[in-house]
Amino acid sequence: MNLIIEDLNKTYSNGVQALKNVSLTIPQGMFGLLGPNGAGKSTLMRTIATLQEADSGSVTMDGIDVLRQKEEMRTVLGYLPQEFGVYPKVSAETMLDHIASLKGINNKGERQEVVSALLQKVNLHGVRKKNLGTYSGGMKQRFGIAQALIGSPKIIIVDEPTAGLDPTERNRFHNLLSEIGENTIVILSTHIVEDVTHLCSDMAIICQGEVISSGHPAELVAELDGKIWTRTIEKNELPEYQAQYKVINTQLKSGKTQIHVLSEFEPDPSFERAESDLEDVYFARIAERMEVVPE
Repeated sequence: MNLIIEDLNKTYSNGVQALKNVSLTIPQGMFGLLGPNGAGKSTLMRTIATLQEADSGSVTMDGIDVLRQKEEMRTVLGYLPQEFGVYPKVSAETMLDHIASLKGINNKGERQEVVSALLQKVNLHGVRKKNLGTYSGGMKQRFGIAQALIGSPKIIIVDEPTAGLDPTERNRFHNLLSEIGENTIVILSTHIVEDVTHLCSDMAIICQGEVISSGHPAELVAELDGKIWTRTIEKNELPEYQAQYKVINTQLKSGKTQIHVLSEFEPDPSFERAESDLEDVYFARIAERMEVVPE
């Protein structure tokens, strides 16, 4: 089962073209969609989730024409949006029961079984009677995944799910997503490279509404092997190095600036070869895209 996106376009009324001929094939498992804020990730997610219209193109999954058969798509979809609000004075158990009813689980006994199992799955069963307003950010995100899992969806979309979570909650959330992704299409939309590194077997990078790179993370990293060079410089030297070399990433460490340069050859003897990683891929592809002169 694949989600197939072909030549998808979307331009808003203010003239911003949020999606430009986006084409992707997303298989079962964890798929990472990386991009800076404003890249078009949320527009793409909302379109797949049938929450907004595309101007042109097609999206199909398991025989469903997603853009035209919205109700059919919604029956197999779980969605955790970037801004996920909760009713603060309602318990998790009551809210999940209500959502399950809305999703067509009409038998009360069946609903209770589903709700209990999901709360166990996301490790919230012990606090199921507590109002959602008392939950931490990580607990609310886990509740969001629980509601997205109602109805055993074939595809789950999570938009910026770990932003703002502490390391413990983030790790717990990663483990939960990995387990879900074993039998489902899970699209993880994020600007956090580390999330994709740890979780995803396939990915794409989107920038200014266009897919600028896609494939297996390890293969994309391998393309940069031997081409990343690093050295530490004084902070005030950065503009000079940016003018001379293709600096794709900088990090401030102990008052000094560590730079990563993309180059086929050693920039100069002061540089050391660095082992490439997905963060280098991300910054290199974004830098290349930003160098393209707009039409």
